[in-house]
Amino acid sequence: MILLDYRDRRPIYEQMVEKLERLIASGALEPLTKMPSVRSLAMELSVNPNTVQRAYAQLEQDGYLYTVSGRGSFVTAESEWKDSRQSKALEQWTEVTRQARDSGIKKEELERLLQDVFVEEEAPDSEQRRKAGRKESEDD
Repeated sequence: MILLDYRDRRPIYEQMVEKLERLIASGALEPLTKMPSVRSLAMELSVNPNTVQRAYAQLEQDGYLYTVSGRGSFVTAESEWKDSRQSKALEQWTEVTRQARDSGIKKEELERLLQDVFVEEEAPDSEQRRKAGRKESEDD
């Protein structure tokens, strides 16, 4: 279910949050699914129960989980966490875009890269075309 990287600089609970968010967003953990208990997940991952509790608390704060007293934690419906996830992504995108602008990257380059991200099916040589386009814009 979750593989943790102990060489990763991020705290274990942050890794757990990220992995569980992905599982929920991808549908691997369906809405209303009961999550493993804090103790059982801690034992399964060989981590402190406080680490799991902290991850669950963060996921609840972000809208991915809800807790029923005496019954455990459950995955929320997509409509309840999707807005939060989109808001968080837009905040991150705005900050990274400002950093790119401040570092001298032109608006046209950012727009082109954004368009590349939204291309549904990229051709196998698209990475080469992207690099070639980047090279052309540098030559301008």
